[in-house]
Amino acid sequence: MENEKLSHKRHTLAHLLAQAVLEHYPSALPTLGPAVENGFYYDFDFGAEKLTDEDLKKIQKSMKKNLNKWTEFSHRVVSAQEAKDFYKNNPYKLELIEEIANKGEDITFYSCGGFEDLCRGGHSENPSKEISGDAFKLSHIAGAYWRGDEKNKMLTRIYGVAFETAEDLKNYEDFLAEAKKRDHRKIGAELDLFTFSDLVGPGLPLFTPKGTLVRDLVIEKISKIQKKFGYQKVTIPHITKADLYKTSGHYEKYGEDLFKVKGRGETEFCIKPMNCPHHTQIYASQMRSYKDLPLRYVETTTVYRDEQAGELMGLSRVRAISQDDGHIFCTPEQVEEEIKNIIYIIKEFYNSLGMLQDGRYWVSLSVRDPQNLDKYIGDENIWNTAEKTLEEICKNEGLNYKRVEGEAAFYGPKIDFQFKDAIGREWQLGTAQLDFNMPKRFGLEYTDKDGQKKTPVMIHRAIAGSLERFLSVAIEHFAGAFPVWMSPVQVAIVPVNAEAHGDYARQVYEKLLEADVRAELYAENESLGKRVRQIKTQKIPFTLVIGDKEKDSDKLTAEGRNEEKHENLSIEEIVKLIKS
Repeated sequence: MENEKLSHKRHTLAHLLAQAVLEHYPSALPTLGPAVENGFYYDFDFGAEKLTDEDLKKIQKSMKKNLNKWTEFSHRVVSAQEAKDFYKNNPYKLELIEEIANKGEDITFYSCGGFEDLCRGGHSENPSKEISGDAFKLSHIAGAYWRGDEKNKMLTRIYGVAFETAEDLKNYEDFLAEAKKRDHRKIGAELDLFTFSDLVGPGLPLFTPKGTLVRDLVIEKISKIQKKFGYQKVTIPHITKADLYKTSGHYEKYGEDLFKVKGRGETEFCIKPMNCPHHTQIYASQMRSYKDLPLRYVETTTVYRDEQAGELMGLSRVRAISQDDGHIFCTPEQVEEEIKNIIYIIKEFYNSLGMLQDGRYWVSLSVRDPQNLDKYIGDENIWNTAEKTLEEICKNEGLNYKRVEGEAAFYGPKIDFQFKDAIGREWQLGTAQLDFNMPKRFGLEYTDKDGQKKTPVMIHRAIAGSLERFLSVAIEHFAGAFPVWMSPVQVAIVPVNAEAHGDYARQVYEKLLEADVRAELYAENESLGKRVRQIKTQKIPFTLVIGDKEKDSDKLTAEGRNEEKHENLSIEEIVKLIKS
């Protein structure tokens, strides 16, 4: 109820914003203004007018001034013609009115403080008393296509944030400031991990040597954890005939997201947006017996999706997506054990990142939306069996889970691990998906112990998921200060004086490299202070400063990122410290 009350306040503020905008820009055309997470927005067509952040200040000032007059909401039901007459010069509202009328729903106008708007309702009863002028503010301006369709006109979206109290607003602003400091695009550039090129194209990241090393370390960590479970690497091409995705169902469901290409002939090809259909064909290449199962295929490979340009953001949303993808083909009796093993791998991996503390994660049991069953393939009985199976596994494994309707894949339910980062934001990362449908569509079979032909079950799994998205989360979670195992450089070696201490520093450097420690030698002709500052900027876990004392004693002090010191260590002890 409290959340609904806050949502009503935010929706009320969207109306208040529209009134203030029209006071300053009478020719602007208001379109839609909903409440959203943390606040509200309203989209306007300002014609040739371009708003700036300075304009927000005067609009916000008018909102706070007008709030005193907003004492009571009233509403009226009008005919379609009345509504069209009222908005005769606003094609956006006319489109909405036509839609409402075609559905046979009431067309309602809500008014408060001398301002009236087409609306379905959901407001504060007395905004002047319920809304604090110190608990909201306009935050920024963005472009937004009408109805989210890039074929439509670009509108101006004015965002606002709103909370119950001024203290809540202040806390949110502090959170935003911390998030800005941790922005993976900023830190990624500072640490030289990745870049983008206009010539290559938006959403297509280029990873530098250090960024590639971090990716490889993540893949290597996952590979080590899952090694004992019998996964076998496979390799597939990056394009396929469109027929593959028509058979799997992806073409029908996600045709607009596919990059389509043609060679010299007439055959239509797709650049692969996912790997599971390819893996079914490796399974289908031979006759299979129950004795062969389970088969576990795994590979880290890139898929490509035609995301809208306006939705791309750093590594968080890209068009080239590297997946640590895996698919298991098994009998129904083997499902529980296989998913338990996936859960183990996910827990081990995220434990190595320190993200499994109490309250830091929960599991979404993602099932069908009962109100929209047309978006899923397969019959009711298969879905009921799959959902029941996953829920029993969640219970047996003692997972902190919740059923979430509407989040299932179109081919089956799944369990999605939801992790909180260092500043409390939630991210979906590891997943296990139970699929009874795709093997059937591809006609996959195995012979059971009685010689009967049966259809295998397919389990889709990813541990990090999209490596790009995972790295965006990890960079922001650690603010670039990765765990030692994940750091591209683990130790920096700094001779106080290059001439006096350089040779010994190089000996230390070479011995660390021989011990498979990732080290860098900072022996440039720069001041010691400048070199140490550079190391801190690079967030290297350990620093070895080498002067007369270290050279003479052959004992070293490893200084950590957080000012901790490990003193009087031999090189062997330094290696042990880093490896541990």
